[in-house]
Amino acid sequence: MAMDRFQAMQVFVRVVDASSFSRAADSLGMPRTTVTIIIQQLEATLQVRLLNRTTRRISLTPDGAAYYEHCIRILGEVEETEASFRDAAKGPSGRLRVDVPSIIGRQILIPKLYNFHERYPEVELAIGMSDRHVDLVSEAVDCVIRGGELADSTLVARRIASFKVITCAAPKYLECHGVPTCIEDLAHHVAVNYFSSRTGRIIDWDFVVDGQTVPVKMKSMVSVNDGEAYVECALQGIGLTQVARFMAHKYLESGKLIEVLPQLSPSPIPISVAYLQNRHLSPKVRAFVDWVSELFSSCPLLSGVDVRSDGCSALPLQSPTNTLRQEIDQMNSIGAL
Repeated sequence: MAMDRFQAMQVFVRVVDASSFSRAADSLGMPRTTVTIIIQQLEATLQVRLLNRTTRRISLTPDGAAYYEHCIRILGEVEETEASFRDAAKGPSGRLRVDVPSIIGRQILIPKLYNFHERYPEVELAIGMSDRHVDLVSEAVDCVIRGGELADSTLVARRIASFKVITCAAPKYLECHGVPTCIEDLAHHVAVNYFSSRTGRIIDWDFVVDGQTVPVKMKSMVSVNDGEAYVECALQGIGLTQVARFMAHKYLESGKLIEVLPQLSPSPIPISVAYLQNRHLSPKVRAFVDWVSELFSSCPLLSGVDVRSDGCSALPLQSPTNTLRQEIDQMNSIGAL
């Protein structure tokens, strides 16, 4: 029986993306032996080895890498052609899997979802909310929203916002410990620290002094790894916190939290929506990317500037260092290793 060239390309791409014959077979709904035979037939037809195989991993040969790029282009063009006819008479449809940081999901995205479904009623959203690195291929995620610089070269990213990081505390804490006015004063203060769920390490604070970023290790009595718990500890007067302004905004407005050291605030951290570059941007993904870009751009609290009024309708009421910015960037770089 003649080999189905188009199916062989699809199988080959899925094996490469999944880095596993077994995972590729599961995602395609095929027996593993069928996937193996298809790849063997493909290599025989092309008369080149496409994959290096060991008991623990597979990798592309130079010929395999070149063939992979051609397959991605061809499959993408076919999918785009089919989508243009299929979606001509209707809007975007189908299940869309997205992943967002939990605090952004709860405070920014979820309150406005009804607007998305009014605009795109045929799209079913499956929203994962976590603060861990997500592998888009192995977890079948269509797109993600991430903070920090994206080091993963397999992703196409659109920067949609940035958030300002501030240092703040409850009035009762400041009454007991005083208000710090310079970075040296922090030695006499305690903080609520945040530790990485990925490494367990305490995340250092950072400030900008004379144009230079200065990391600071803060002593603390309590450390947490959840954004809402972090803010709640600050509200209880346990210590100083360094947090995204959009998370603390309503408490700053009500006076339950007070910003300190505003002149030393670190530079804003970018937020991007990203998807795999070797995947055709389907209508449902394009619809979500455009919508979330519009949503975030309409929120002044995510403009990276100092906003002191209610500017986002989506919001409800030198030893080695490991700052928030570094932790975010390190998490983003995992997928590029």
